[in-house]
Amino acid sequence: MSIQLPLITDPLLQDEIERNGKIKVFEPGQTIIEPGQYIKMVPIILEGAVKVMRTDEEGHELFLYYIESGETCAVSLTCCSTSDPSDIKAVAEEKTTVIGVPVRKHEEWTNEFRQWKDFVAMTYQKRFQEMLKAIDDIAFKRMDERLLKYLIVKSKQLNTLELTMTHQQIASELGTSREVISRLLKQLEKRKLVELERNRVYVRDNLAGLLEDIDR
Repeated sequence: MSIQLPLITDPLLQDEIERNGKIKVFEPGQTIIEPGQYIKMVPIILEGAVKVMRTDEEGHELFLYYIESGETCAVSLTCCSTSDPSDIKAVAEEKTTVIGVPVRKHEEWTNEFRQWKDFVAMTYQKRFQEMLKAIDDIAFKRMDERLLKYLIVKSKQLNTLELTMTHQQIASELGTSREVISRLLKQLEKRKLVELERNRVYVRDNLAGLLEDIDR
């Protein structure tokens, strides 16, 4: 399989990734990285999208960010360097193809390939910015604003206006209760921003226009 990574154009590095990487396909909802798992391979997303979440000891989850095609996981890179177990959970949001790079190769390429070093640095920078946004959302935004942003981002990520998920799943990812999410979704439905069915949320076209106002 010939890999296509927008940020990696060096043919020698591309060849190294193809020769040393192992390709695996994950179905929607399948866990790629578990909390407490030791990272032996650096996952690079070839196709699809991965949802990264923080979990606590009681199993509560909080959505952090998405990893898209051509990207890797900053937490995995950190765990590789420190030999520490993962403290995040990564789940395939849709059918996702991943190529796993052995940890030893990550270390070698950091010294041998400037483009790999830049790829790692850009990964850290982007995730750091996304983490700051996640913290800002939790600290400074009301839950209704966070819910709106969550629905818009998820709809764009999956390229669909029909989101198949329960109110409890949304609540878990936003760190709140099902009752709160159900109440807020009903308010959005009254405003004709969403349509609700059992285990489904239909995002209306006019909802996306609110994202700029939410992020101001």
